[in-house]
This record gives sequence, C-alpha cells and structure tokens, in this order.
Amino acid sequence: MGGTSKICNSEVWCGFLHQTIKQESIKSLSHVVKLVCKSFTSLFLIENYRKSEYNIFTVLATTFRHRFRLTVVTAGTGTTNRGPSSLPQKAMENMEYAEELVREFLVFRGFTNTLQSYDSELRSDIGQSFQLDKILDLIFSLYIPKFQSHNLISLLGFFNNYLSEATLVSTFSKLQTSLLRFYVVHALQSNRADKVYEFFETYGAELLQKSQGWTHWFALPHMKNPNLDPEFKIFFTKEWYEALRLSVRNFFSEIFNATRLPALLKISSEMNATNLLKRDVLHLNLKLSKLQALLEEKEAQLCHFSSMEGTFSSSSNLREDSTHMSKDSPEVFPTVLPRAGQSEISQVVDGPENIKSQSISSKSGDDSTSLLNDNLGNGGTGNPTQKGHDNSIIENSGEEDFPEVKVEHQETFLGHTSPITRCRFSVSGNNIASASLDGTVRIWTYDTSTPVSRNATIYCGTEILSLDWECKSDRLLLIGTSDGCIKAWNVDAKRVVCDLSTTEAFPSVLDIKCSPVEPIFVSAAASGGVGSNYSDNLGFASLTVWNMKTWKAMTVLPLGEDPPAITSLCFNHNGKILAASAIDGMIHMFDMSAGLQITGWPAHDSSISSILFGPDETSLFSLGSDGKIFEWSLQNPGQILWSRDCSRFCYPLKDSKYCRHEMALDANGRRLLVTSSLVRAPIYQVQGELSGWRTLAHGAPITAVDWHPTLPIFLTGSADNSVRVTSLSS
Repeated sequence: MGGTSKICNSEVWCGFLHQTIKQESIKSLSHVVKLVCKSFTSLFLIENYRKSEYNIFTVLATTFRHRFRLTVVTAGTGTTNRGPSSLPQKAMENMEYAEELVREFLVFRGFTNTLQSYDSELRSDIGQSFQLDKILDLIFSLYIPKFQSHNLISLLGFFNNYLSEATLVSTFSKLQTSLLRFYVVHALQSNRADKVYEFFETYGAELLQKSQGWTHWFALPHMKNPNLDPEFKIFFTKEWYEALRLSVRNFFSEIFNATRLPALLKISSEMNATNLLKRDVLHLNLKLSKLQALLEEKEAQLCHFSSMEGTFSSSSNLREDSTHMSKDSPEVFPTVLPRAGQSEISQVVDGPENIKSQSISSKSGDDSTSLLNDNLGNGGTGNPTQKGHDNSIIENSGEEDFPEVKVEHQETFLGHTSPITRCRFSVSGNNIASASLDGTVRIWTYDTSTPVSRNATIYCGTEILSLDWECKSDRLLLIGTSDGCIKAWNVDAKRVVCDLSTTEAFPSVLDIKCSPVEPIFVSAAASGGVGSNYSDNLGFASLTVWNMKTWKAMTVLPLGEDPPAITSLCFNHNGKILAASAIDGMIHMFDMSAGLQITGWPAHDSSISSILFGPDETSLFSLGSDGKIFEWSLQNPGQILWSRDCSRFCYPLKDSKYCRHEMALDANGRRLLVTSSLVRAPIYQVQGELSGWRTLAHGAPITAVDWHPTLPIFLTGSADNSVRVTSLSS
C-alpha cells in the first residue's frame, strides 16, 4: 500500500484487492462483497490523506454519510449500484434533505473552503456503509504520528458531545485518557520531548482538572529512561498499543452501529411523521363529528319520546323529571339542531356583525341596567330588579338552543391520571401548563413548529390549586399548592429554581398572578383547606406580594381583620391595579404602587369563583358560585353592564373534590368561556345578539378553561383526565 500512486487507478486497486483476498478465507459471495468494499474504501482513505485540503470536517461528513449508505452487488452480473440509487426512496429523500441543510449552513457562514471539500466528497462518494478504519487511521496514522494534538483533542471532544448514554460517556472518557497518554508516549519514543512540553503546557491544567491521575505524567519528559520505570513501562509496550487500538475499534464500531441517527437525518422523517399524525387526527375528528351528530339525533328522539310520555303525567311530576335530567344526564344540551349544516354555519358567520351593532346599542343606554344600578345604590348586593330578572329569563331562554361551535382543529392530551384542576396558555401561547388532582403539572407543546424540548412533568406531591406563567416570557411557571408551597419552574433548565412557602397560618395557595410589567407576583392564600364544602372551609385570607428577582416577600396587602378568603386575582394591563374576589361576594381593588385598597363593592350573594378585567379595562367580569355572571363598570363601581345566569352549567357536583368554577375571555373580549358541570361548556357572546355556543363534548365535566392570548383557540381541562386544545374556524 505504501507504493500506491497519487491517482487511484484500476491496476493499483486490483493489486490491493488481490493482496487483501489472499489474507482472508473466502466463505461466501457476500464475504467477497465485503472484502471488495473494505479494500476499495481503505484505498480511498489513503488517497484522501494525501490531499492538502483533507480535514476533520470532510472525514466526519463522509463518515456519517457512509453510516447510512449501502452497496448492492447484483448477483450474476458483477455490477454495483452505488450511492443514492441503492437507497430506498424515503431514505434517499432524508439524506438529500440533510445534505442540503449542511450546504445551506456552510454558505450562510461563508465556509467556502469547507464547502468545496464537502462537495468534492459528495461527488466522490462510493456508496459504502460506515467505515471504521477512517476514524482509526485518522487518529493512529495522522494526528498522533504528525503530533497534531489540537486536532486530536477536537476530534475526541466531538465524539464526547455526540454520546448521550452515561455508560458510553464513562467508557469513552477512559479511552480518551489512554489515547492522550499514547500521544505522549509516541512523542517520547520519537525523541520529540518538545511536543510533550507543548502538550502539557497547552492542556495540562485541563487534564489535571478532569483527573488527578495525570500528576505523575508531568515528570515523564524529565526521565532518562521512562520505558524502564515500573509505573510507565507498560505504556511503552507493543501489547498495550495493540490492546488500545482494538478497544478503540470495538468502541467506535458499537456506537456507530447501535446508537441513534444523527439529528440532521431525523428532521425530514420527523416532519413526515408529524404530517401523517395530522392526517390521522383530521380523519378521527371527522369520525368524531359523525358520531356526535348521530348521538344528538338519538338524544332528540329520546327527548321527543320523553315529552310525549310527560303529557300523561302531572305538571309537578314533569318538573321533577326535568330537574332530575338536568342533574343526572351526562349531557343537557340542545336536542333540536339544524339538520343541514348551512343554517348552522350562517348563525355563526353572522355573529360578529350582530355583536358590533348590539355593543353600540347597549352602550347608548339600557333601562334594565339603570334599574340594577338603582338597586345597588339602595344597598343591594348586586341582585337585579324584577325587570332585570325578566330580561335575564328572556336572554337565557335561548341557552338550550346554543349551536355547537365550529371547530377547525382539535388536539387531546391524555397524560394526566386524575381530573384536571387548572390549565393555562403561556404568554406567547406556544406552551400549555396543566395541573391535576394527582399532584402533577405537565407542560405541553401543541404547535408542531414549537420545539418539544420544554415538555416536562413536575411532581408536587400534593394538590395543585393555582398556576400562572411569567408575563414577559415563557420561561417561568409558578405553581401554588394546598400545603403552602409556591414553586417556580424554569422550563428551559427543566427544574424548580425556587421553592417558596407561605406562613403556616395560610397553607392553601388559591390563586397566583404575575404582574404584566414588574418582576413581581401576588399570591392569595387561605387559612383553611379544600373540601366538599368548598367556600365554608377556606377560612381567612392573606394577599402577599413577592419579588421574582430575590424570591422574597415584599409586602402583605391590607384586607382588614379576619378577612374572608380570596379566591381569584387579576391585574390590569400595566400592573397598577389588582382586582381580588372573596368568598363573601365582595370585589376588592388595590393600588399596587401604594399597596392599599382603593375601592370595593358587594357583587354576589354567594362566593365569587373567578374575576377578569374586560378587554378595554373599563369593566370587570365576575362569576359567582351560584352560576351568575356579571360585567361591572369600573367607572361607576357597582353598576352592572351585562349579565348571564349559567347556574344550569355550574351547579356543584356530588362528592366532588375539584375546585371552583372559572371563566376565560378571548383576546377580543367578546367570547366568555365558562367551566361546566356537564360534558360541554358554554361560550357566551358578550354584548351581542347571539347567546353563544357550546363546546365539543368531553367524557366528564369541564373543570378548567383558558383562551389563547392572541388566536381563536381555547383550552379545556376535564374530570376525564384530558386536556383539549380547540381551534375555531374563522
């Protein structure tokens, strides 16, 4: 092989092949094929060593490409199909896509010399499988004999980063140490002590930091006959060198034939897999829609028969039956829907125009609103007058005719093992956090363009009562638990960066809200626990302001003596105002700059479950545990602008341990989604002519809701342990 000409010709190759076959015992045709591949690749390697531009990149690029290329010898003809034509079509597409990504990156970075070498390698690719000899000869025939310590360290560092399993990393670390020691031994055997001095001067501190076993090796270049020293003579023997080379060969053979594919070759296959899953989801959604339509048809028939049977019973019995159905039926939704899709679509499409006109007329004046204001002014607690009740009945009479919301796409996540208690979109909407009664929080990625590296499961060991994302990024998630803990989870580092505790007197963290501007958050803790009699057991309240830089409590907001528990918090857009609702039906407003309460009013006869600022922040929405929803004017506190009664959806569940009902507004503030004790949740049209819509059915009551911060996408968590992301049709 030493006499091989600079240009690889057929005569030299045949001679080399003949010499190789003489040294091997031929067992089969496949064995001959392997020898041909081995000899041709070895010669190819030798020729490339003589090229001045041959560098580590071309070796690695060719190595990884050969890892997935096959040579096929056609039986009886002796012809060889090389390179791309021998690969399956899909594998070839993945390979070409990865090659284009590498080329695009080199052009972008301006690595023109490397690009030329890379293109040259692609053109001269012989279509072989992975060739281990390339790496071995690069180490033992080039880097060590030529004293290229920097290239040797770089190559070993590359493989160290490539490995992922802990056992492989540990084994490779030992091999790496032995290879570097062989470099020192070879330099001394070649009378190049200057290279040993240079090596220790450059990498000595790093080697000592990794292992103290290198300490005695610094004395090696100062010894007269190190090969006779009892501690070092083993490293100068031929047996040790051969054992080292064999170990390196076996190790590289194992990792390149048994480990994962390079990430570049996964990109295209992952995209194809994602597209297939999307098609499957679309197909399943169509099947689900058909089954739901069939179910609704059967329910309509059942209700028709029930109504016919009811005509023979007394009116009181009929009332009892309907009450029983509303509580025990798995689904109490409209049973008479448009059979053809056209009329249903027109109802939804015409909605936005009607919303706009109704919003203008409601602002111009409303008699029922003025009467409600008079009632509040006379010391009422937010209960509408008789006229308000009549209007409410008229408004709510159409709720049973809610059309089903038009869905473009829906995804379901099934990772939890207990009912969902909270679910929240991140500030960008790219990530989702969901909590359940089993004490776990899961972070999901529902958008295929978002990397899944942030997905995680957080085990808290106790019931999670509250969740909130940091408002400036998707980096931090705050978790409040029933044992007084507040955990800050870093989604990039995938760990809890801070674990805070409330005082022992207030163990239940009912709600957490981050300021949209300042690096602070407010926690609402209660002295009692969560049980079947939810509001009765919560006890007293504590509102604490925390600094997210120091992770320490800054102040406690004043609530008076023995204040009832605070159930829900909400900041306005600039973080200057904080709204808080309590179990006694009061709404409190705080000035965060002064740390004082500025106003408050009695809003409900029952406990308030959830509050939200309106879209223009001139109003505030509140949801009572009795199912009543009010929109309150902030310019005239206590004045009701809009109301709904969703008690038929929000009644308490028997033996239920999950928390209060909640609501969420969409980005435009025109659609209000509310949790439901039924399998479908209502979406109310705020200040519009349409009453609203109903969501697609879960398998159990809907216990948590949220809207995407910018898009018409909503989130529902259910007692069936699932979380759904639903995209609405435009």
